[in-house]
Amino acid sequence: MEKVNDFIAAMASFAWGLPLLILLIGGGLYLLIRIQFLPFRYLGHAIAVLRGKYDDENDAGEITHFQALTTALSATVGMGNIAGVAVAIAIGGPGAVFWMWVSAVIGMSTKFFTATLAILYRGKDSEGKIQGGPMYFIREGLGKKWLPMAALFSVAGLVGALPVFNVNQLTQAINDILLKPAGIYNGFQTDLIIGLILAGITAVVILGGLSRISKTASKLVPSMVILYFILVLIILGTHIDVVPKYLGLIFTDAFSANFYKGDAFLGGVIGGIILLGIRRGAFSNEAGIGTAPMAHGAAKTNEPIREGLVAMLGPAIDTLIVCTLTALAILVTGVWQSSDANGVSLTAKAFEESIPVFGKYGLLACIVIFSISSLFSYSYYGTKCMSFLFGAKNKGIYNYFYIISILVGATTSLSMMINLIDTFFALMAIPTMTATIILAPKVIKEAKKYFEKLKNA
Repeated sequence: MEKVNDFIAAMASFAWGLPLLILLIGGGLYLLIRIQFLPFRYLGHAIAVLRGKYDDENDAGEITHFQALTTALSATVGMGNIAGVAVAIAIGGPGAVFWMWVSAVIGMSTKFFTATLAILYRGKDSEGKIQGGPMYFIREGLGKKWLPMAALFSVAGLVGALPVFNVNQLTQAINDILLKPAGIYNGFQTDLIIGLILAGITAVVILGGLSRISKTASKLVPSMVILYFILVLIILGTHIDVVPKYLGLIFTDAFSANFYKGDAFLGGVIGGIILLGIRRGAFSNEAGIGTAPMAHGAAKTNEPIREGLVAMLGPAIDTLIVCTLTALAILVTGVWQSSDANGVSLTAKAFEESIPVFGKYGLLACIVIFSISSLFSYSYYGTKCMSFLFGAKNKGIYNYFYIISILVGATTSLSMMINLIDTFFALMAIPTMTATIILAPKVIKEAKKYFEKLKNA
């Protein structure tokens, strides 16, 4: 098992090397400069679209703008925000958070382009139903000769969409917060029982299809963000005297070479902290990976730019707000230096330190909702990849593999699960970003047309 773990870690480290960093961050910056920050000037309009002001029942698509964003957010606002941030700080210290922010701002631009393309180049599956996502905009926008790249995205998506990291961290949280203190933890046996319960809950929802997934997500996501927000504000209020110090440390530490708990694959250089922050930022908001365009591609709209604007709000909510809250909670309580815990256990210690009796249970409630809603959304992404590769009539087969993978996630190590998903996220990012950069002029042309029309309305 240790050899498998080392191999997957080496694979993740290789996949997240300099070429991918250039593609994700360099490509995102290129998109941002090409469009001259134009979408950022229309954030108010994006919120109006999100609230349903421009909804039209006769438009093509399956779900509303709000449901598309909450379906995408229920996949991204999850364990990446609670456990992923903790992993980044445990290894790279406060400076890693700064690079997560950089990743988020650039990610907003990337999400604008990829979600616009998901509507602009919607394709049809083998049953003739309209579909969106990188595999479709590669095929429809770039032509049949690019099909191998669309296939690479879909094959990587079959593994990248598995919920193993979320399940792993939810299992760890239930064990650390509830079962171990109560003395009823039995190792593998307990993990397996948790896995079986989660598999049962997930099966009920995902076998009901996208409309059930999006309806469930649109109810769960806003409430969990609000609850999490309140809990972290209590922690920050308790430690208000040191908040400015740690905010400052995020900036100063971003350009130092301090590795607090070391990582053989990152080395002791500033570049390592940048890589770590970008990697965890991408894991958290998934900008450039290609998952969110699959949800946004199902939105009821005939205006691609509108969906791009709505999608752009994702990294702002996910990384700039939720991840920052987690990071500050971990930093101001000092648990990142005083504890050997990692992942979700480190975040739990921060909550327990500031809100002694109820903190960890409040966090557990958030984790349960975060994780379970993520379980629902990721299955949708996997079935879309399956449908593209093997025909729509076979997409349901994926759900059974997906449900079995929940048992794997519940009974294996954190490092193995996070490195496995990191590797396949990297393989998904290559075709997504390549196609987005090539098709960028089409999006810019549409954007200028749409914003001109908006000005004259």
